[in-house]
Amino acid sequence: MPTAHINHHDMYYEILGKGEPILCMGGWGTFCHDNHHHLARGLTDRYQVIIFDYRGICDSTDNLTVPPRMALHADDAIGLLDHLGVRNVHLVGLVGMGACVAQEIAICRPDLARSMLNTGAWCEVDLFLRGQLEMFRDIHRDAGFAAFQKLVTLMSFTPEYYIENHEKLLGPQGGWKELNGRYIAHARLVDACLGFESKSRLHGVRCPTLVIHAALDIVTSPRTTVPIEKAIPGAIGETWDDLAHVVAGKSQKIRFCNRLFDWLDEH
Repeated sequence: MPTAHINHHDMYYEILGKGEPILCMGGWGTFCHDNHHHLARGLTDRYQVIIFDYRGICDSTDNLTVPPRMALHADDAIGLLDHLGVRNVHLVGLVGMGACVAQEIAICRPDLARSMLNTGAWCEVDLFLRGQLEMFRDIHRDAGFAAFQKLVTLMSFTPEYYIENHEKLLGPQGGWKELNGRYIAHARLVDACLGFESKSRLHGVRCPTLVIHAALDIVTSPRTTVPIEKAIPGAIGETWDDLAHVVAGKSQKIRFCNRLFDWLDEH
């Protein structure tokens, strides 16, 4: 298993495919291990895709004496890219935390950022988002993982998709399964999210940026994603009227793949 000692912790990572490098990051989970099917279909056939486990998740260790911050996770990712000796990387941040880490990298290390794509993100935490993030953490702590998983699943997909697919979305192999039995790791990820602010610094982003606004997202709605687009010079924003927090379903996934490949080809 590829593990490197980076930024004072053991960091698990995988490299899939060959070509121009892309760093793919999601929310409170990982694309590694048995989760490759969550990557855009065909991505590893055309690009070198770099993925990793966040601290405390799966095979990456954590140091509980280090305060959890989004900048810490960005430093981990930057350390990994430096370790691999890659530059000029496409940053693909999806579904929350991954997009925030991508923003931090683009701000702090512009030499690493060739382009950036954000969905399901924010650049500052307002009271409504703060309440939701704290609720996810508290439900996991007080009611257990299964209750948290059901709540976050109900809030991340459209009713139609949930009704048709709830059996595979819930349970030991369902969404956010990496957090099962790892409440402390989850709480630290939430704390990093709660403390994240980039709005005052996004003017320094120089790489081409695409922000997808999900009209049906009740966690990171256009209320939280439009300010990202407005704060980054020259950023492009697109609103998808049928998109909730997570890209789901065959037609949406195909559309997202096509848009992602068009974006990457463009840059």
